[in-house]
Amino acid sequence: MKVLLAVSGGIDSMYMAERAPELFPGASFAVCHCNFRLRGDESDGDEAFVRDWCARKGMPLFVKSFPTADFARQNDLSIEMAARELRYSWFGELCSSEGFDCVAVAHNADDNAETFFLNLLRGTGTRGLRGMGDRDFIVRPLLGISRTEIRSWMEERGLAWREDSTNASPAYKRNRLRGEVIPVLKEMNPSLLSSLGRTMEHIRQVDDIAEDYFLSVRDDVLRSGMIRIRTLLALKHPRYVLFRLAEPAGLTETALDNLWELINSGRQVGGREFVGKRGIIRGRSGWRLELILDKTL
Repeated sequence: MKVLLAVSGGIDSMYMAERAPELFPGASFAVCHCNFRLRGDESDGDEAFVRDWCARKGMPLFVKSFPTADFARQNDLSIEMAARELRYSWFGELCSSEGFDCVAVAHNADDNAETFFLNLLRGTGTRGLRGMGDRDFIVRPLLGISRTEIRSWMEERGLAWREDSTNASPAYKRNRLRGEVIPVLKEMNPSLLSSLGRTMEHIRQVDDIAEDYFLSVRDDVLRSGMIRIRTLLALKHPRYVLFRLAEPAGLTETALDNLWELINSGRQVGGREFVGKRGIIRGRSGWRLELILDKTL
């Protein structure tokens, strides 16, 4: 098994790198490092730190710099989302070109809890509350390990890592959750991480059932890019199916509500358009809606 370790130089990824042989017994490893060019000399320092560690360990290394700020501006994305798209796209390319079986990223139990609450604050369906988990070629071996456990292990062994100065910035919602909200919740429930882990597992189970239902009816409702409204309304859970069909188009919650109201009212849909970030749902003559996915919209 060939495992590519995504290493930023921070404490979590260095912990994962140091313990990789235990986490993936019998595997061979290489490291990849993303320089997002967002923190000037500090970003370059992270890269130099990872390069030095790999040289001392004899570990193969892949490094790529990204014009993250420009990419975010050109694609109307937050810096965080731009960095996410850039790194996962590159990870996929590396797996294909270099023959890696998976890419290991260092999200831990605290990261998982923070993501749960961030999605809850934004508003989300059940899939946003599932927790991170493994997906496609991405594996997350540290989800059962807390940030406190990671720090203790690293400090006990005198191992080095890089601190990201932006982790203390209140400009990021995740940092405010990490520094202000979650500590209070942990005071209220010292077992917060394990309790949330169990809750997310229950949500995953329910969401898997919902996914099975959606897949069982999707092909009847969506034919050649056309949503057949009469077939949709005859289902037991039409609004949920509509939400899942429309999701790839990136419609806002308000647009989805308006689309459902139109469908459920029995009024004509011809000529109506609902435009999202990644596509359009357009009314056609009769009881049909056309789903057009286009990232350039």
